[in-house]
Amino acid sequence: MIIEAETLTYSYDEHLAVDHISFSVDKGEILGFLGPNGAGKTTTTKMLTGQLIPQEGWAKILGIDISSDPKKVHERIGVCFEEKNLYPRLTVRENLKFFADLFGINPDLDELLKRVDLTKWADDRAETLSKGLQQRVMFARSLINDPDILFLDEPTSGLDPISADAIRQIIVTEKRKGKTIFLTTHNMMEADKLSDRVAFINEGKIVALDTPENLKLKLGKRALKVRMRTQTGFEEETLPLDDPKTPERTKDLLKTKEVATIHTQEATLEEVFIQLTGRKLEQ
Repeated sequence: MIIEAETLTYSYDEHLAVDHISFSVDKGEILGFLGPNGAGKTTTTKMLTGQLIPQEGWAKILGIDISSDPKKVHERIGVCFEEKNLYPRLTVRENLKFFADLFGINPDLDELLKRVDLTKWADDRAETLSKGLQQRVMFARSLINDPDILFLDEPTSGLDPISADAIRQIIVTEKRKGKTIFLTTHNMMEADKLSDRVAFINEGKIVALDTPENLKLKLGKRALKVRMRTQTGFEEETLPLDDPKTPERTKDLLKTKEVATIHTQEATLEEVFIQLTGRKLEQ
């Protein structure tokens, strides 16, 4: 396993932020790590990346205990957090060059800038960039050492749809190269599209861990939506697919109503999220 966590635990004073969680992530896998604000996502990520030392349990990254040898781990991971920590007075290129120097490497910065569509802003100071452009610089920085693992926190936050899709394509490309990706996001559609498996954490505990498809089948609500013409417009009726009365009701509607459209409504990860956490998404 590329990432292994065993009974990871961390408290802030009286608050138990992460409560004895265990999971693993394999090579070339994208794990979506999802949960409400304050559920323990950030604390978990900080323990996995060596920013916090677990108070109980342990985490191994690439077989290395992150608490005992963080430097060796840091050389092989890339991190992109939603919180920006660029050097504001340095240009985009200078920010990337500075980070490359910390690793003692000399990457092709022009190629990297091209990959994340930043060539046009290469010589602009970071403080002059929009939030979305700064996010792209953060993402480029996470790739600079050609890491084995990417820890991504809201990697498309603040990006326009075209830029966000470009970042997703890079994530998929990195996965195809065999990179392992630990992804935290509020975007359930993004998690569904990118993740091989998703883990839902709530109040410090992992409450579900499975493929998006399995979770949607187990916990989501499947339905049939029937849209009918009326004298004043349209009306819509939703019929749960798991309700034994649905076949007969569908037959009645087809006989007695002027049906305009009829289609299945698949379960969504957002429905799973709400069912598991009891909370709606907080953007």
